[in-house]
Amino acid sequence: MMWQEFLEQQGAKLNAFDVTGFSHAWESDAIHTGFFTSLNHLGLIQVSGADAASFLHGQLSNDVEHLTPTEVRRAAYCTPKGRMLASFMLWKTGEDIQVQLSRAIQPAIQKRLQMYVLRAKAKLADVSDNTVQLGLGGAHAGAALQNWFPALPTQIDSQVSNEFGILQKVADANQSARYQWITSNETAQLAWPVLSQQLQAVNASAWRLTEIQAGIAQIVALTQEQFVPQMLNFEMIGGVNFKKGCYPGQEIVARSQYLGKLKRRMAIASIAQADVTPAMEVFSESDPAQPCGMVVNAEQDSANSSLALIEMKLADQEAGHIHLSSADGAEIRFLPLPYVINDITQ
Repeated sequence: MMWQEFLEQQGAKLNAFDVTGFSHAWESDAIHTGFFTSLNHLGLIQVSGADAASFLHGQLSNDVEHLTPTEVRRAAYCTPKGRMLASFMLWKTGEDIQVQLSRAIQPAIQKRLQMYVLRAKAKLADVSDNTVQLGLGGAHAGAALQNWFPALPTQIDSQVSNEFGILQKVADANQSARYQWITSNETAQLAWPVLSQQLQAVNASAWRLTEIQAGIAQIVALTQEQFVPQMLNFEMIGGVNFKKGCYPGQEIVARSQYLGKLKRRMAIASIAQADVTPAMEVFSESDPAQPCGMVVNAEQDSANSSLALIEMKLADQEAGHIHLSSADGAEIRFLPLPYVINDITQ
């Protein structure tokens, strides 16, 4: 049975790769106690061949050549002007490298990468439908996963693997560990009812909500070419290596790092509106004529509010009185990031 068909039998509804039909994050305490969901909104590109690592190393903002089998790394794929076309997670499976990104933009990004393969011994393949990606979090997620992974990964951005697939520990949210389980269709179908006994199946939006809580941005179609990596705090989550060699946009990214303090950053915010989408603009009461920032990602977190990542001018963020869509739009309240922003030149 195909994974999509199996999900529908469990009660899921699939809309443009998004998994709905289960409970919303705010309808129960599952996001704190324990939840799992299918990450159909994320695509996978498999890069294989003798030059797979060196090819990606020359295209992305992070070091790929020294990626080890136990690591997970983030990276930005930028235009020559340093603007992000995609945000990636990378890991190795044997000699191959898996590239995870928003599924909606995957075909165009894969085609663009393919253009630069040239004589490199590297092959790109869409393996999104050959692999199941599950997201798990909450206080009881680790115990539930020990049915298949007795030794869980202990460090953030690390992974372990066995006959049941790959288990990755990613950034915490709600003071609990979060995991991505990359596995086969067959294993996922066998695991689903067992997981359901200990965790609650939820919409994929719950996973994206915890990504926002962790301060991790995902580039989607509406936000491509809008941000230099540092505007999204990407170097703070290990997505930029300033010591590696050249890649598209490297000069701009390096200049942003070393020539003065950044004037724009990303923040977590609560918005008093339920329907918030990426690329919506935000405005300051002190300068209502022009936007001071943009929504990067957003997910509804109650019947009447949303949690969002917003990139904007630091001066306006510190001054406060920020609103969505116009200077008299929905009120925006900023929340602490889970990591420290350090703009001291290194």
